[in-house]
Amino acid sequence: MSSSVYSTTSKFPDHLNTMIPTEILKKVRRIEIRTSHLVSEVLAGEYRSVFRGRGMEFDEVREYQPGDEVSSIDWNVTARTGYPHVKRFVEERQLTVLFLVDASGSGFFGSTDRLKVEIATEVCAFLAFSATKSNDKVGLVVFTDEVETYIPPAKGSRHVLRVIRELALLEPRGRKTRIESALDYLGRVAHRRCVVFLVSDFIDDRYERALAIAGKRHDVVAVVITDPRETFLPTAGILELQDPESGERFLLDTSCAHSRAGYEEAWLEFSRQRDKTLRKVGVDSINVRADRSYVEPIVRLFLARKRRIR
Repeated sequence: MSSSVYSTTSKFPDHLNTMIPTEILKKVRRIEIRTSHLVSEVLAGEYRSVFRGRGMEFDEVREYQPGDEVSSIDWNVTARTGYPHVKRFVEERQLTVLFLVDASGSGFFGSTDRLKVEIATEVCAFLAFSATKSNDKVGLVVFTDEVETYIPPAKGSRHVLRVIRELALLEPRGRKTRIESALDYLGRVAHRRCVVFLVSDFIDDRYERALAIAGKRHDVVAVVITDPRETFLPTAGILELQDPESGERFLLDTSCAHSRAGYEEAWLEFSRQRDKTLRKVGVDSINVRADRSYVEPIVRLFLARKRRIR
């Protein structure tokens, strides 16, 4: 990559501008413009109504007043002072949004104009700018079969740009997928309830228990990224295919209808099992296809959640 920098329109601090190649900064800027425009035009406050106001946080301890709930009495303070005191809670005004993003080898595949991992980056940017408009904190966990990167949650558009930059610069060490490792890490760094977007193609089969545990502690939404070439094959003769995570190569005769049908049925079965697992653990999902807009499925989920809240 080029070592020159792009500093005229970037909002990054100067010390970061000198470290990031021009094409990456331009890419981040394009993502920022496109996704922030979509946030203003499409969501128009939907994020706030769907994810805000679901929790209560401690505010203060004050003396008991007539009409206060007996169950809210703080017996420790009452015993210490000799007067009844109650704990007061207020609606939580700020959320923490964490993105768990799969950077394994299968994400660096694409039969359209973008790789799956690039679509994942845009989806995260779209949702992160939505969170920023509500003054919420945003954090990032990048994982393969291990956690590769962690950016602690913080507020502000500059911080969101740092998150996008991290995704745009992805050069993961690992190639395999282990969703369980990311969810275990989440349990260690997120001590309060968060909104968690788990962004992956879910080509893994060992995450059900970890996802069930995370779903009880946090508001988890699965963002499933797929490419159309994964769902069906064209008639193109004998193709050499390679598993991007294991490196295994094999030949497939796509001129054979039986071979194509077997490939497609295997994908359908995988998809059914993945969706069954997500439903079983009670996690909402957003299905994003690389050849279609990611906005519509996000909006559909938001509308469905609003109906459930009412």
